[in-house]
Order: sequence, then structure tokens, then C-alpha cells
Amino acid sequence: MNMFSIRNILLLIVFVAFVDHGACSAFNRSSFPAGFLFGVGSAAYQYEGAPTEDGKGPSIWDTFSHTPGKILDNSNGDVTEDFYHRYKEDIGNVKKMGMDSFRFSISWPRILPNGSLSGGINRKGIDHYNNVINEVIANGLKPFVTLFHWDLPQALEDKYLGFLSTLFVEDYVNYVDVCFKEFGDRVKHWVTFNEPIVFCSGGYASGTTAPGRCSPWEAGKCSAGDSATEPYICAHNLLLAHGVAVKLYKEKYQGVQNGIIGITQASHWFLPHSSSMADVAAAQRSLDFMYGWFQNPLTYGDYPRTMRNWLGNRLPKFTKEQSEVLI
Repeated sequence: MNMFSIRNILLLIVFVAFVDHGACSAFNRSSFPAGFLFGVGSAAYQYEGAPTEDGKGPSIWDTFSHTPGKILDNSNGDVTEDFYHRYKEDIGNVKKMGMDSFRFSISWPRILPNGSLSGGINRKGIDHYNNVINEVIANGLKPFVTLFHWDLPQALEDKYLGFLSTLFVEDYVNYVDVCFKEFGDRVKHWVTFNEPIVFCSGGYASGTTAPGRCSPWEAGKCSAGDSATEPYICAHNLLLAHGVAVKLYKEKYQGVQNGIIGITQASHWFLPHSSSMADVAAAQRSLDFMYGWFQNPLTYGDYPRTMRNWLGNRLPKFTKEQSEVLI
């Protein structure tokens, strides 16, 4: 896992902007429509540091990165960019770059150390994100908040294997309810989950990311898991949690807070090698298994037919009521 800091991101932007000055000279802000937002993004585990400070509980990434052999260079997120202590400086740099927005994620175990409301709310965690949000706004930037960027509380992984249990849905919705209540008066842009295909595939199919589960035939990389079923269970429970969280926001908070909520998808685009039926079908199948896997349920209430045909009973099913919540 690469620990990119905000400074790294900003330097990358500067580098790209000046690679070909001649080509870029006619390409500037006026090339974009009015209201287009320029911004930078980040993820809590990749840049906050302070993994045990002020009452924060451990996440699955804390566990994964401290497990020998999981990270190639044995790095971890204990310090990273140290945003937890240097957020004012970093947000100031975002402003200096001329950005309009700053997207960051909230660390679930910093809010609920054991993942559930039963373990109590960490007020110091609430205070930290209030300070960050206020600093973002004070610098004339719009806060975009991701509610989950892969750092599940380790307590929930230990309790019921996290995303592999339907119990996850209730704990997630309780967590986001706290966030909406505490921060929604200022945050108007919410993201429920960041790139779920990366999380479910890496964490439950290849075992290359937290929580590091996969089948034994994956070169002995994982101590537990089933690459043939668990990625689809992970995705299913994630989608259910997204649907219930969006419903909660729209019914309880949106009318008063006037914000919007969505999800961040990640996908390649696929083109057929030729116009043959086999190549066209292969391109569509690839798109269905990467983009349609998550977007189809949010649009039509079910997985793509291609996935149903290929996976059979390995692909979970939505009830009618669940489908209606998703769309």
C-alpha cells in the first residue's frame, strides 16, 4: 500500500500541468463549464496517522499492515502524512493550489472504537473531524466526505467477520447516522463507500488488501477465505448497507441539511478486440463483472444477467424490498 500524502498529490498535479507547457497553455479553467469543481482527495488510513491516539480503535488496515509479509516494504499507516496533527497546514496547501474542494474520509474506528454504538462514541474523534470540516470551510473549500474508505473497525471483523455478515449493515448505518447528525449541518456532499470493487476483490478474492482473505490456492497468501464466494457476499452486504444509509439520509436529514449522497465507483472500460460475437460478448461480460456488479443493482435492483448466468448460486439474491431500497 502506497502512503500518498496530500503534498505528493499536489506535486503530481503541478508536474502534470507543466509536462507540456505548449499543449496546456490553451487548456485551463475556462475550458470547463461553470460550477465545475477542482479538488484533491484523500483517505484516512493513508494520511491521518495517529492510529491509537485520542481513543481511536484499530482498523483492519492497522492489523493487515502490521502482519509480516502483507506489505512488500513492511510500511504501515502509523504516521504517513501525519494529517491528524498537521491538518491545518495541509488544508492550507489545498487552498494555495487554487482548489475548490477537499475530499477526505472519516475513520469509522475513530468515531466508534469498537465499531458499534454499544462501545460508545469517541468524542475526541468527533472533535477532530469537526475541526477538519471547519478548517476546510474557513479556507473557502467545499468538504466532500467519504464515510467508508476501507478501514473497517477490527472489532467488527473479530466479532462477525465484518462484511461477510448481514450484521454489518446495522452497525454501518448506526455509524453513518452519527456522522450525519454531527457533521451534516456543514457537509453537503457524502460518499457512502469508496470503490467497493477494489475493497471486495482485494480483500476477499486475491487477499492483497485488508482483511486479506482468499482461498488456499492463492499461493498460500491467506490463512482463511473463499475467493469463489466471499467477494460476492462482501459486495452484497455493502450494497444493502449503502441502500439503507441513503434511505436514512434522505428521510431523516436531507430535507433539513440540503445535502446529497452517493457512492464512488471504479471501473475500466472494455472494447471488443473485433466485431465478432464472441469478442463483443467478452467485452460486455467484463464490463458487467466490474462496473455492472455494483451499478446495476443501484439502477435496476439486481445484478447483471451475465453475472447470474456465470455465477449461479454463488451470487446472493436481493428480496423485492431490498431491491426497492437500492434504487
